[in-house]
Amino acid sequence: MAKTRSETMQENRAKLIAAARKAFAEKGYASASMDELTADAGLTRGALYHNFGDKRGLLAAVVDQIDTEMAARAKEIGARADSDWQGLLAEGAAYIEMALNPEVQRIVLLDGPAVLGDPSQWPSQNNCLQVTKSAVERLIARGILKPLDAEAAARLLSGAALNAALWIAASENPQSVLPKAVEAFQALAAGLLAERFGIRTPKQRRLHEPRG
Repeated sequence: MAKTRSETMQENRAKLIAAARKAFAEKGYASASMDELTADAGLTRGALYHNFGDKRGLLAAVVDQIDTEMAARAKEIGARADSDWQGLLAEGAAYIEMALNPEVQRIVLLDGPAVLGDPSQWPSQNNCLQVTKSAVERLIARGILKPLDAEAAARLLSGAALNAALWIAASENPQSVLPKAVEAFQALAAGLLAERFGIRTPKQRRLHEPRG
């Protein structure tokens, strides 16, 4: 059965994003050739311009795909935790740790902000923010976190994780920066805990949701 125009367009978009993801990861955004990229996808420059407008638009689509995958992976890791509080910490730490991935480093954390501007304005980051906000709202409602504005707290947590990841990506020694970044993130997050639960430092590795 013949493909519809919509199906063909979706297929072409997927091919171009896959080819761009490979080229941007290997060569960087600036050095990636649009002619080589479209040839690898078996398409023309016209298909690229039709689907994404220009090279920058293609990068935005690639960044959105990878960043969305990062958020989904972090959420999956957080869901394995014993409590919502531990899950919130685990999600943030997982997102930060993904900054060690070469593809994430180059495309999302280095080329992305340089070409696309403030990451906090990216659609994928806004989706991640909403997930964090929902988790914060649940923890506030249960008295685990201080009764702060949920969006404000979520923005600060998301911003801390993102900036930690950006720091790691730009560092000459990402492996040495990672544990410092995660520890500081967890300490900042612990500051949101309701006073009756006290604040345990990340070094104690006992940040948990009290039972009882």
